[in-house]
Amino acid sequence: MSSTLWQRACAVMPGGVSSPVRAFRAVGGAPPIVRSAAGAELTDADGKRYVDLVGSWGPLILGHAHPAVIEAVTRAAREGLSFGATCEREIELAERVRARFPFADMVRFVSSGTEAVMSAVRLARGATGRARIVKFEGCYHGHSDSLLVRAGSGLATFGTADSAGVPEELARLTDVLPLDDEAAAERLFAERGREIAAVVIEPLPANAGLLVQRQAFLERLRALTRAAGALLVFDEVISGFRVAPGGMTQLTGITPDLVTLGKILGGGMPAAAYAGPAALMKQLAPDGPVYQAGTLSGNPVAMAAGIATLDVLAEPDAYPRLEALGAELERVLARELARAGAPGTIVRVGSILWLSLQAGAAPRAWGAVERAGAERYALLHRALLAEGIWLAPSAFEVAFLSLAHDEQHIERVRLAFGRALRASAR
Repeated sequence: MSSTLWQRACAVMPGGVSSPVRAFRAVGGAPPIVRSAAGAELTDADGKRYVDLVGSWGPLILGHAHPAVIEAVTRAAREGLSFGATCEREIELAERVRARFPFADMVRFVSSGTEAVMSAVRLARGATGRARIVKFEGCYHGHSDSLLVRAGSGLATFGTADSAGVPEELARLTDVLPLDDEAAAERLFAERGREIAAVVIEPLPANAGLLVQRQAFLERLRALTRAAGALLVFDEVISGFRVAPGGMTQLTGITPDLVTLGKILGGGMPAAAYAGPAALMKQLAPDGPVYQAGTLSGNPVAMAAGIATLDVLAEPDAYPRLEALGAELERVLARELARAGAPGTIVRVGSILWLSLQAGAAPRAWGAVERAGAERYALLHRALLAEGIWLAPSAFEVAFLSLAHDEQHIERVRLAFGRALRASAR
């Protein structure tokens, strides 16, 4: 059944997918076609079940089809799928966001992480009257033109430095720095600081491996942007609500000028946002001159899913449970690597994990990530898929745990990982 559906998919969609990161070209074979999902498991069109460590690429921190989310979405859908007008649920979700990111007085909802970061960049340019932006090598901030330069995610998977269709004139307004390098940032700001509208960074880069940044590096970026009159934008589309209620903004204690949020914010529905102080956010239309709009922004069904998700996460045992699951999976996978004598490190922050298949310390910058690990990962991925473990089809993408995972799932992953290591070594 899956093979027939895959042939049909390739006939009507480029590459058979609606997003290139879903393709299996980096790991080989054709992707199974998913039929349904519940809790921590997926079921494909052939009826095979998998332990899901992708979680729809991060949003499903409660697991698939969580009862509270399904109830909230069902109730909201019965009251109308879209209004094209402000609804009460928008207000409620915005209030929940503000409670978790207290520096942000106001929130503007959009429909995707790409749209959130793109809009935050436009707001930064409008607020500063400057054109240049700064990003970091390997960091992926969605597929808007200004940020699709030396990015991660699918671009890292396919080894593509840029995307066709991005005008050179626009790309020249984006400066790209290496992560974990204060000196490079200082040189750029000494040369162009007064031209820079914003520095955009994932405070926990998670689209080209999990590249955990030093506190001192992030603090230096805050100081450089403040001194130059540029804005610091934290892209927390992945880390927001995932690593802590207030994301990396809370964990680092660093206050950005703007934060972008997505994934968990929509609880599995298309929703994202950007947020910041009132003085900045009031420069958005209709209050100010920076225009941004969206027909489905603040969609009532998506808002209901987000509210339900954040309310479950507000329960006192939610984050301790995620931390415990993450720590246990890290421990058992590291043990299997050691038993097999295989080079590698399990990099983890909370419920986000990455298998770094190279010797030595875990890398902090994209330039330090060894591409040869992708070949070993492809072998592991195929073996694990056969064992019923669903991982991202890229060596440079992370794994996500949810509250629906339990100790039995961890044990299934451990056993399969050990067998996969032995099989790939042969």
